[in-house]
Amino acid sequence: MAWAAGPSEDAVAPTVVAQTRARTAGQAGRPWVSDGRGGYRRAVRRVYRDPVHTGRRGRPPLRPTPRVGLVQAVKQRRGGRVVRLDVRVVVGDPVPCPYTVHVERLNGVLRDRLACLTRKTHAFAKAERTWDAAVGLAVFEHNWLRPHPALRQAPPHPAAPRRYDPRTPAMAIGLTGHIWGWEEFLSQPAPPPQGE
Repeated sequence: MAWAAGPSEDAVAPTVVAQTRARTAGQAGRPWVSDGRGGYRRAVRRVYRDPVHTGRRGRPPLRPTPRVGLVQAVKQRRGGRVVRLDVRVVVGDPVPCPYTVHVERLNGVLRDRLACLTRKTHAFAKAERTWDAAVGLAVFEHNWLRPHPALRQAPPHPAAPRRYDPRTPAMAIGLTGHIWGWEEFLSQPAPPPQGE
């Protein structure tokens, strides 16, 4: 949904949370999972607030957006090894899978596919627009063009030629009904960038 590059996670958390809310249908509340850093806690509490119109004059009071949540999965380490994982519900209700493993896996995939994200590289992306373009393209390819084995489904007809139908994450959440190709992606009209 959103990403940002910056000097630290706490510095980019407000941007990521605000972009995610703006890009969510109806700006609805979303469950968030993060590590124990304070950046997401502050950003979620600040961004996911809605005015309550009371009919009185003045600025209406704010209340948390329905269905918003933040769960922190904090790793406790001893000697460089994870010995315990503490799960804290900071805002809202607990989520079914309160772990950051999915985000960490995506970060590993991006480092594997983008030379500009690896350490000790000659493929630097010095400009912010270059970072945004490279990461955006890689995330799009990951979610729309590449089927994931964990998301495959049995075909609706038992006599189908394959045991499983491949699916992308975009198919799994209902954004598309098929695996996109590069030609479809490159020929799709794009809206103008925000702020221009």
